[in-house]
Amino acid sequence: MQVRYFAGAAAAAGIDEELVEVDDGATAAQLVTALAQRHPRLVPVLEVASLLADEVAVRDRGAVLAAPAGGQRLQVDVLPPFAGG
Repeated sequence: MQVRYFAGAAAAAGIDEELVEVDDGATAAQLVTALAQRHPRLVPVLEVASLLADEVAVRDRGAVLAAPAGGQRLQVDVLPPFAGG
């Protein structure tokens, strides 16, 4: 899947995006664990970040991240909390 990092998540990961291979049927929690292992500085951000899977909020970290139909790659965005004003 294609993982994109925004704002503080990109700073902590040191990159804006990457391809991440996970098993079919992987959950959001399993993806977060894989990202934490790749980028230890990202751990505090992942604890409070929102995830979007193909632009849909993933509120349950136990949810399975299913690839879209047609063999396309799933896109997951990691969004840290933002302050607005």
